[in-house]
Amino acid sequence: MLHDHILILDFGSQVTQLIARRVREAHVYCEVHPCDVSDDWLRQQAASGHLKGIILSGSHASVYEVEDRAPQAVFELGLPVLGICYGMQTMAQQLGGQVQGSAQREFGYVEVRARGHSALLRDIADFHTPEGHGMLKVWMSHGDKVTALPPGFKLMASTDSCPIAGMADEARRFYGVQFHPEVTHTVQGRALLERFVLEICAARPDWVMRDHIEEAVQRIRTQVGDEGVILGLSGGVDSSVAAALIQRAIGDQLTCVFVDHGLLRLHEGDQVMEMFADRLHLRVLRVDASELFLRELAGVSDPEQKRKIIGRLFVEVFKAEAAKLTASGASKTAAKWLAQGTIYPDVIESGGAKSKKAVSIKSHHNVGGLPEQLGLKLLEPLRDLFKDEVRELGVALGLPPAMVYRHPFPGPGLGVRILGEVRPEYADLLRRADAIFIEELRSTIEPHSGKSWYELTSQAFAVFLPVKSVGVMGDGRTYDYVVALRAVQTSDFMTADWAELPYSLLKRVSGRIINEVRGINRVTYDVSSKPPATIEWE
Repeated sequence: MLHDHILILDFGSQVTQLIARRVREAHVYCEVHPCDVSDDWLRQQAASGHLKGIILSGSHASVYEVEDRAPQAVFELGLPVLGICYGMQTMAQQLGGQVQGSAQREFGYVEVRARGHSALLRDIADFHTPEGHGMLKVWMSHGDKVTALPPGFKLMASTDSCPIAGMADEARRFYGVQFHPEVTHTVQGRALLERFVLEICAARPDWVMRDHIEEAVQRIRTQVGDEGVILGLSGGVDSSVAAALIQRAIGDQLTCVFVDHGLLRLHEGDQVMEMFADRLHLRVLRVDASELFLRELAGVSDPEQKRKIIGRLFVEVFKAEAAKLTASGASKTAAKWLAQGTIYPDVIESGGAKSKKAVSIKSHHNVGGLPEQLGLKLLEPLRDLFKDEVRELGVALGLPPAMVYRHPFPGPGLGVRILGEVRPEYADLLRRADAIFIEELRSTIEPHSGKSWYELTSQAFAVFLPVKSVGVMGDGRTYDYVVALRAVQTSDFMTADWAELPYSLLKRVSGRIINEVRGINRVTYDVSSKPPATIEWE
């Protein structure tokens, strides 16, 4: 690693990824590792001269109930350290302070008095009190608190219920905050993290996607040599950018397999082929497996069972195609490598699940499994990148922004947007209704921002409900199906608010769907936020 970088030690917080994203947004490279890395490993990292600082994450646990501690080397390397929530508490306890359970917990919005005499918070405030005290609007999530500062530390921030909400040892450049600067609810959180990373750690902001292309290309060429690579192309952002990057590196040594499971959006299969085969000149094998998938899904209504069937069939179809390529006599198409669009959150989440530091963190399908079944080596050119970085890289590679910034689409496709049993006729109705919704979102401009409502929403789609309702069209009675529209706004997809779309837009979408999609006579709009709801319905 030739870039200056920040190390984030993860104690199991659900928002550790957000710390890394904020650091990357400052164009500084960072990595997340479990909190129990060894002292020797840390010293090796520091010996390179490129490790510039360490951040200790939050946790669901209490420091006086678990054994998770920061490695002692963290405090011996002479590097700046920032502890967040649990990270501040373990720093305090390990360095001679005290931590106790609090009679009054703090969860959510809190106003913190910021002591601006520290290098971390100097001139950072949201407003000032009549007495001239600088105040920060922050997000708290803790039931424990530091009750005694370690030797050498001074008070940096406080609230009425948490007198030590921030602490600093300026001589050693150790800082701790009880609140979470990584979440968007902390208004000055980005400014605080940039102050720590760019000024206190003095890390160079040289992590830029445009410049990353050449590094990634050289790495792929070194890994692959003259061997063939096979990639499962879904048309989603991750696999699309991975395909474009690998082709930039090794050209026609790459073969893409596009499995059409019959649960794609309207005309999506043709669009994938037009973009990648015709315009970008990739070698793409299109496999129409729609009859197989729909036959296996017939009569199945349980969402988890549907996901498992779709996942299993995809692997089976892909393995069959990969076997043909592996046995190919042509050196450039004889696959020795399996490329996957694994991105950094997948790696972090899988690591959290294996270490059991995190609570209810999923294990991602992209990390491991399939390469061993196929007997292929694994190529993951995006595994160091977050989704927003993947999008930036895609644009830098020349992919159309409309494709790169398209809303997320689940791997099982419409299979989890059709509630209950998946039938071909349901998929056809949903495809057409969804296309109308997206078309209207793209064409409707919000006047104040000048952006389309598609750009202003993070994810939008239609859901097919397997119920019928009575309606009237002309002089006749109808008894047809119902669709629900869903549109949310979010910065991180961990929480989301339903989008307050204009009534005129919703009226136009509803009218078009009912008039143009025969078989649907009622349209509803989902006004549930996450939590308590999820973004997808299944």
